[in-house]
Amino acid sequence: MGSSLRIVNGRVYDPANGVDGEVRDVCIRDGKIAADAPPDAKRIDAAGMVVMPGGVDIHCHIAGPKVNLARKVQPEDHRYDVHPRTRVTRSGTGGSVPSTFATGYRYAGLGYTTAMEAAVTPLGARHALEELHDTPVIDKGFYVLVGNNVLLYRLLQEGRLEEFRNALAWWIKVTKAYAPKLVNPGGDELWKGQRNANITSLDDKIGPFELTPRKVIAGFIEAATALGLPHPVHIHCNNLGHTGNVATTLETMRLAEGRRTHFAHVQFNSYGPAAGKSQTNPTSGAREIAEFVNTHPNISADVGAVMFGRSTIMTGDAPLAYMLRQFGGTKWVNADTENESGCGIVPFTYQDRVYTNAMQWAVGLELFLLSQDPWRMVFSTDHPNGGSFVTYPRLIRLLMDREFRKARMAEVNQKALDRSGLRDLSREYSLNEIAIVTRAGPARLLGLTRKGQLGVGADADVTIYEEDPDKEKMFSAPRYVIKDGELIIEDHEFRVDHEGRLLHVAPDFDPGIEQVIEPFFEDFYTIRFANYAVDDRYAPHHEIIPTAPQAAGARP
Repeated sequence: MGSSLRIVNGRVYDPANGVDGEVRDVCIRDGKIAADAPPDAKRIDAAGMVVMPGGVDIHCHIAGPKVNLARKVQPEDHRYDVHPRTRVTRSGTGGSVPSTFATGYRYAGLGYTTAMEAAVTPLGARHALEELHDTPVIDKGFYVLVGNNVLLYRLLQEGRLEEFRNALAWWIKVTKAYAPKLVNPGGDELWKGQRNANITSLDDKIGPFELTPRKVIAGFIEAATALGLPHPVHIHCNNLGHTGNVATTLETMRLAEGRRTHFAHVQFNSYGPAAGKSQTNPTSGAREIAEFVNTHPNISADVGAVMFGRSTIMTGDAPLAYMLRQFGGTKWVNADTENESGCGIVPFTYQDRVYTNAMQWAVGLELFLLSQDPWRMVFSTDHPNGGSFVTYPRLIRLLMDREFRKARMAEVNQKALDRSGLRDLSREYSLNEIAIVTRAGPARLLGLTRKGQLGVGADADVTIYEEDPDKEKMFSAPRYVIKDGELIIEDHEFRVDHEGRLLHVAPDFDPGIEQVIEPFFEDFYTIRFANYAVDDRYAPHHEIIPTAPQAAGARP
């Protein structure tokens, strides 16, 4: 663990503990926030600076087979963006999908100390864990794709709900995942059997199954609630990216019926009906989504804001990627993962003069500005789908600086702005609210009680920024970054490297469920059942986050 530190004279923003810009000391001892530090502890004079917990990214794509595919298809992205080797850091490459080394260093270089990979197939878990182990500085975990899993569908279809819950717990535990992820439930499974087929309604039949997305989503919400996972089901809704999908999103949110449920990159699911005579140009549905989230405390979301420039569409929603291939240029990938999921990759550029891209940009900002509870509408660009995480400082400035936002609005497609509500919103985020949406809020939604805060006993993950009227400049390069009590960045330079650890859950399950799962593997998988579970060698530095199981059907 790191040595003792005392940070003095800084303005501290620690929303989880009710601290809003107070000048106070922050003390660190043995890798944790402490009530005091020894007299001989190293001192950091943070006068004129802002002290916050380390950033927590609740939804990004940074490791696993699909991420590596995205790297491979874009060599030009890496050729001119090299992260050099130094005395402390290892070399890597950047672009919209950076290499493992560059990913960790660039997150730390923005003041982030935790990031959650948002979509890994169970079969891809080993690959993802090896890449996460190779990603320096930050703590990390991943959500496992289960929303198009054939065996789970069979159990759900046959009403074997106790076995369904046990099988879900088994899948999460043996892959060392953090939470269950649903992507276009039913869509990938339908796609595998019929080209160009996709789910358009929550009541569509899913291929050969006597199931609908409605039943699948409700079943997973119920099971995850009963398992008491620290983070609930993480849902990428059906009809993502389609004009008018706000109706599907609201219908999906209602399925939660009071239970905790998280909606991923909700900007991409907040589009109203087509404008005028157009059959495709969406209007903004941000107000309807924001109002629902504002009035339903069980619902949380990350925004998935769009930032103009280079990106990479990277998704477990294979039908969506196939549809988007026509807009992304000459390169695209669609892949199938046995009985578990699929994926699609399309290099993409968001352009401010293009109606649809400008509407997406506006909808993301609207969701932030209309949110009444920043603890439940938190920060993301769905990296790299809506834009790279390196654009986070620009997004922060758009939220905090009304005049900057207005100037940028004057440069984008005006017809799109006419059909959004962005011009009517004058709100500016405070530093305290930024600390919530980028730190305290994501940590709370993930159930990471020692992250996103600076209370005694919390992980000593701390970022210190130099105050500046230009918030993009301020959040682009922290003066100091402390991880687990170690001073990683000092005076803007890396002083030491750090490994970070894997965060995962290990829910209990009835061992008898393996007698149900094993025959399916032997009949339909290319890997033997005995070789499927990921052992501890793939997670040498890990932390198991506890669950709090509930009675079946109980509400939190």
